[in-house]
Amino acid sequence: MLSSNQRAIVASTVPLLEQGGEALITHFYRTMLAEHPEVRPYFNAAHQANGDQPRALANGVLMYAKHIDRLEAMGPLAAQIVSKHVALQIQPAQYNIVGRCLIRAIAEVLGPDVATPAVLDAWTVAYGQLADILISAEAARYDEQAQAPGGWRGDRAFTVVDRTVESAEIVSFRFAPSDGQAVMDFEPGQYIGMHLWVDGEELRRNYSLSASPDGRTYRISVKREPGGVVSNHLHDHVHVGATLQLNAPSGIFTLQPGNRPISFISGGVGITPVLPLLDQALATGRPVTVIQCVRNAEVHAFRDAIEAAATDHPQLSRYYCYDSDDGAGEHRPHAVGYLTCEQLAAWLPPAQDGVRDVDAYFLGPKPFMRMMRSHLREAGVPDAQVHFEFFGPASALQ
Repeated sequence: MLSSNQRAIVASTVPLLEQGGEALITHFYRTMLAEHPEVRPYFNAAHQANGDQPRALANGVLMYAKHIDRLEAMGPLAAQIVSKHVALQIQPAQYNIVGRCLIRAIAEVLGPDVATPAVLDAWTVAYGQLADILISAEAARYDEQAQAPGGWRGDRAFTVVDRTVESAEIVSFRFAPSDGQAVMDFEPGQYIGMHLWVDGEELRRNYSLSASPDGRTYRISVKREPGGVVSNHLHDHVHVGATLQLNAPSGIFTLQPGNRPISFISGGVGITPVLPLLDQALATGRPVTVIQCVRNAEVHAFRDAIEAAATDHPQLSRYYCYDSDDGAGEHRPHAVGYLTCEQLAAWLPPAQDGVRDVDAYFLGPKPFMRMMRSHLREAGVPDAQVHFEFFGPASALQ
């Protein structure tokens, strides 16, 4: 348990973390991944290379230090961490490794003048407290998944029963459990974990579920990423009949209750969790708008599915924005170029006294999300009515 003096010491390190937290965490990652290869499968090398993962952890550590006396003020960050960890099957042993390497990095980067024995002791206890909170929450989630109808713990073998090319760069894979038994339900907007080996390398990834729950199968839709080890492997080598190891669904990017109109705004492959969310939203009878932004018609996935939903549900409005309409043919976009704030505002429900009474959900590449976050604020959508899924630090959207 942190003493009042230790809490004060941790809080006093906030300015240091704000100024040099990313450098500290980068050093931490290098040390840990070099000396503990057993944890490498849990970390995406691409996210390491572009700095997203160090920034994510630095942001989490900073938020924890800032709110050491009021952890509830961290908002949804803790729940997001737990969900990601559960999908990756993080276990207490990994927390021990992280803790040792983190305290070592603090000592080595900050030096003895700053990282005094008192500072290191305070952070050792503080990290232990945070780890205990997360381990407990994750253990409860693992138990919940194992006890749910059709649920399980750890890896479970699934067989690819359908493979569909959705666009020039997105392929959908539908999985059924190899044991022939039922699968646990999930909330639209959630994702599953995947545990696989590519060229002898153990890897773990999370993929959004792109079809509504049916109690028998799961579907994911994967974009081929340039240089993406797992996405290219799935596209090139995984076909009907292949067996993969999946982990139970997790995630908090889910439909919030209420009566407001709903707007789903996606960029690129960010459309995938929108599809089951759209089914759920339409079933409520609430007015729904889908705004889908893609580069061009060739890479536009799921347009036919959205058009079919609009035919069956008059309360659904849909708009497509292409970076370029070259080759669009009969599938013309409603707008061309990056989605502007003015265009977004025209497609959202109208504002009353500068405020839009709408629940907005958005997902896509980082620059797209940063832009949408700004556009929604400018368009008058209150922050409390904005929801997003982001694989990285939320501060990157400011």
